[in-house]
Amino acid sequence: MMEKSIIHVEGMSCQHCQEAVMKALQALQGVESAEVSLKDKSATISYNAELVTLEDIKQAVEQQGYDIVFS
Repeated sequence: MMEKSIIHVEGMSCQHCQEAVMKALQALQGVESAEVSLKDKSATISYNAELVTLEDIKQAVEQQGYDIVFS
């Protein structure tokens, strides 16, 4: 079952931050696509809810040192 979520990412301040969040999301099994916007401080994620949960996504981003808020 494919889902799409937008998360607000706190703490991104540069291109490196954006790339770190993108790599963390893309590394998760079940994430089909992830678009990270430094300007909007957000990430739009399409994922298979049977393989990955929003909690998994949250943990992956937080392990990179960023905080997230679900929209």
